[in-house]
Amino acid sequence: MGITTDFVTRRRFLWLGAVAAGTLALGGCEAESAPPASAPTAFDEPADGGVSGDSSGARDGSPDSIAAVDEAAAARLSAMTLEQKVAQLFIVAPEALVEDVSQVTQAGDATHAGLTAWPVGGIVYFAQNLIDPDQATAMLANMKGFYSEDGNVPPFLGVDEEGGTVVRVAGNEVFAAPNVGDAIALGAAADEAAAKEAAEQIADYLAPLGFNLDFAPVCDVVDPLRSDTMGLRSFSSDANVCAAMVKAEVQGFLGAGMLCCAKHFPGIGSAPGDSHTGAIAVEKTAEELAAVDFVPFKAAIEAGVPMIMVGHVDLPNIVEGAVPASLSSAVAQGMLRDTLGFTGIIVTDSLAMGAITDRYSAAEAAVAALAAGCDIPLMPESFPEAYQGVLDAVAAGALTEERIDESVLRILKAKQQYIGGL
Repeated sequence: MGITTDFVTRRRFLWLGAVAAGTLALGGCEAESAPPASAPTAFDEPADGGVSGDSSGARDGSPDSIAAVDEAAAARLSAMTLEQKVAQLFIVAPEALVEDVSQVTQAGDATHAGLTAWPVGGIVYFAQNLIDPDQATAMLANMKGFYSEDGNVPPFLGVDEEGGTVVRVAGNEVFAAPNVGDAIALGAAADEAAAKEAAEQIADYLAPLGFNLDFAPVCDVVDPLRSDTMGLRSFSSDANVCAAMVKAEVQGFLGAGMLCCAKHFPGIGSAPGDSHTGAIAVEKTAEELAAVDFVPFKAAIEAGVPMIMVGHVDLPNIVEGAVPASLSSAVAQGMLRDTLGFTGIIVTDSLAMGAITDRYSAAEAAVAALAAGCDIPLMPESFPEAYQGVLDAVAAGALTEERIDESVLRILKAKQQYIGGL
């Protein structure tokens, strides 16, 4: 989703004013919260609810606990077909599972049929899907029930809820959820306890609705003189301030039992433009990224973040051929895995964004993301095309089933640890 030029101009004016006042601090992934779509709406029919099995997980980190998680994940993987494993790689919007429906607000027979065909690893919801607490709770409970009824791996049920301008729940007054405010304000105060409390507050209102994954916090170190999009969402233009706030929020989310996702590696805070509408670039060298932009991501990893999102940013001084970071093995495997030692789940930013769709088909993007070392191709422009493209790549030898297994195993381990019920 894009944002208007007028809005960008007003927003940039606000944060440049904050810079002048010496109060800059903030972070970003998906586009900012927008009102429900005004296009004609079709609704998926309701169904009786139901919840998945054991949700206790195993989070204590003891050797016995880790061994139990590994054993459960390996056992589940061995019982899955290739088609089930490929479906497990994807997190999609609910509309991707139903035909000719532009706005899903209930989980009924059509959704169940879609899940039967494609038991995807997770669903991400937006403001248009979330009408009121009763509706949202029933929809997510029904979704969990479908997975349980069919004997599928429990799903990630995710949302972009950063606070401030990027909120899907707190942006709707019907939910009576507190908006914890823009990251810039938390960073300006440099109050780690407040940052942790903000994450806890978000988790406290998301969890009762049925969510188990929040695509936050933002780790981008903003350059307010270059970035048109990250000013309010970044904690700071100071890498160390960002790192302290990120670490506190990750601790807050995980302490409240909410999976979280640090974004957007390797850092898009100095990129002009918006990857929702087209290609963006960061002109830094690898050494410059390591000295500044990696710092908050290192803090997130130290805090135990289970998932990191790679952004669609070109790195012309590092990656040749105008390949975005999300599709580059030099970034996902080389920087994030090999250099920073991250062993958790790597997810791309939405593959339906202009920075991807202007250059790749849905199938090409999904296959390239997996080949680069990412585990979850998020929200491809056409999920059926992306899903079939990955299956075709395995059949052709462009991707091996062992490569698919690596990613699925990471996903299963995280689900067993934080959600349970494999």
